[in-house]
Amino acid sequence: MSEDLDWRIRTLASNSGPWAVIADKRVLVLCSNNYLNLTNHPLVKKASIDAIEKFGAGSGSVRAIAGTMSAHVELETALAEYKRTEASLAYSTGFAANAGLIPQLAGDGDLIISDELNHGSIIDGVRLSRADRAVYKHRNPDDLSRVLNEAEKKNYKHILIITDGVFSMDGDIAPAPQIVELAEEHGAMTYIDDAHGDGVLGEFGRGITSHFNIEGRVDVEMGTFSKAFGVVGGYVAGSRDLVNYALNKSRTWLLSASHPASVVASCRASLQVVQKEPEHLRNLWNNTRYFKEGLKKLGFDTGSSQTPITPVMVGDSSKARRMSEMLFEEKVFALPIIYPMVAREKARIRTIMNAGHSSQDLDYALNAFEKVGRVLGII
Repeated sequence: MSEDLDWRIRTLASNSGPWAVIADKRVLVLCSNNYLNLTNHPLVKKASIDAIEKFGAGSGSVRAIAGTMSAHVELETALAEYKRTEASLAYSTGFAANAGLIPQLAGDGDLIISDELNHGSIIDGVRLSRADRAVYKHRNPDDLSRVLNEAEKKNYKHILIITDGVFSMDGDIAPAPQIVELAEEHGAMTYIDDAHGDGVLGEFGRGITSHFNIEGRVDVEMGTFSKAFGVVGGYVAGSRDLVNYALNKSRTWLLSASHPASVVASCRASLQVVQKEPEHLRNLWNNTRYFKEGLKKLGFDTGSSQTPITPVMVGDSSKARRMSEMLFEEKVFALPIIYPMVAREKARIRTIMNAGHSSQDLDYALNAFEKVGRVLGII
């Protein structure tokens, strides 16, 4: 029997949650990356409106020519301060940052070492490089050590170790301290894609380096504004030399039109809100703990999640798709993650918490999961 593996796109007729309107139905959203609910924050929206009045609707150019406005510089200054790095550089998306910068950091005579479950944007960035490639077992410092020891025999000019900070399918966290220690021991560079750690981990959501107290020891911190910060755009943060190199060499930055000032101003406002209103981060983690515990009490397998990304493991792709459809009938919007995004036997419903969810919302969702899970024989 052939498998139906195509995406089925749901169209929202409202903002992205915690509740949204889809197909004339009001549904509880459990699949948005809008962790802190900042897409709906009044200060973030006002910043966008004010910037349109001042700068217009678009930028009119790439950053390197006439597309750098004072709003862009203000964002990058604020971001570097927030990340506690010397400098930062904003990209159109996180994907553009990975695809544009990774190939410039390693080339002929170099080696890139990547976690086996890294995000597709990292994989594509590595493929665009002319460097040799090696993969280590997921979140396994011992295997990374093995790869590094083997690499020493080949006299590479440079070695670049790349990992996600938070892995988007399972919600687990990279062992960043051990990775950094191994990199320092072997003279390798480190590159962490912290897209799902931004705004979620560490003090004021500063990310994985704050979470593990390794600030200043990661060469390249890459992140995004499209998730916890509720807007859109990618960035890299690190030394001033890194940023100068990136803006001169990275084609996805050099040859892409810059964000409208409205987007940039909203990103900066989100950074301010995260630091001035810590209740959003606190609510996110309270909701995460409550929902995880509720799922486990019902008998669901939530895998190895350590973050607001909580998979509900199903196994079979067709059953996961059916579960998603049945949840939608119960007015819960949670998408299936199926093959080939995960292995055939690892299909799941991926749930993501939002700081705006109330305890009543989460109880509603848990009741729906229990009802559907029993019908499908998952619990």
